[in-house]
Amino acid sequence: MELYRIINRKPLAIYCNPDHVHILIGLHPSLAISDIVRDIKASSSKFINENQWLKRKFNWQEGYGAFTYSKSQIDSVVNYILSQQQHHRKVGFKEEYIDILHKFNIEFDDKYLF
Repeated sequence: MELYRIINRKPLAIYCNPDHVHILIGLHPSLAISDIVRDIKASSSKFINENQWLKRKFNWQEGYGAFTYSKSQIDSVVNYILSQQQHHRKVGFKEEYIDILHKFNIEFDDKYLF
């Protein structure tokens, strides 16, 4: 399946860091986030491996984090994603991710992170 079809033709912001990716997409309510993540990972892995961008086979990690935002927050989330290069000069990914989990009162077990 082509990537633009996977994300329902609503990519709002994408930024790739060396160890993680931020993607903001608009999803139709009938689409499951787990299906979208699965399809994005499968399509991008296939593309990277077919084009031999790496000397070894590329694979994504098993897990992912997904957060929802209201329409009124789109601009601030897009700005946040597009400023990742500067942002991660100050704050590491792991530290930031755990802070987000705390901020949104999401319970987690350290043994399942990273």
